[in-house]
Amino acid sequence: MDNGKRNFDQDAARWDLNPGRVKAAEEISRAILREIPSTPDLDVLDFGCGTGLITLALQPYVRSITGVDSSQGMLDILNRKISERNLTNVITRHVDLDQGDVLSGAFHLTVSSMTLHHIREVGPLLKRFYHLLHPSGFLCIADLDEDGGRFHTSNDGVFHFGFDRQKLVGQFENAGFQNVHAVQAASIEKLIAGGMHTFTVFLMIGMK
Repeated sequence: MDNGKRNFDQDAARWDLNPGRVKAAEEISRAILREIPSTPDLDVLDFGCGTGLITLALQPYVRSITGVDSSQGMLDILNRKISERNLTNVITRHVDLDQGDVLSGAFHLTVSSMTLHHIREVGPLLKRFYHLLHPSGFLCIADLDEDGGRFHTSNDGVFHFGFDRQKLVGQFENAGFQNVHAVQAASIEKLIAGGMHTFTVFLMIGMK
């Protein structure tokens, strides 16, 4: 690995074989659909889409969804799913912010699941999300509550050991979002030193 970054390209082939990961993605997707009024004219951005577990769960309910990831290996898996299912409203983009790539487009809803803790500087990304949204658009971010660094087997490329919800509310508001609130989205059970532990995942929602 370079610069302590996790090699998600190597992980891609086995990503969907983790039942806990798949279950959490299903729970997070359901939470998004509960909290956000889905209409057939929504254009959606899924930032850090990985193999598309969230992307493809939202796909039937929206006009278009763009899956963005810094791992081409992950996008290759998602592109294969898109082809196999003959989906016409899903596209992918390879965007690596660490390499100077820029997020672009215009969306009614931006979602990001279990990605924010891999982002060194959260504030600038939230402001970019705000800029990309249409007026009255929504940002939904799912991530870990504070975990003390226990969630990942290796903390390569992990810049935040979960998040304090109230502090993240403040960062959303500093980026311009209104009506910011969090709901419980999922739980993930993992075997760590000391036995099984349940990690909780919130969904933070803000409106432009």
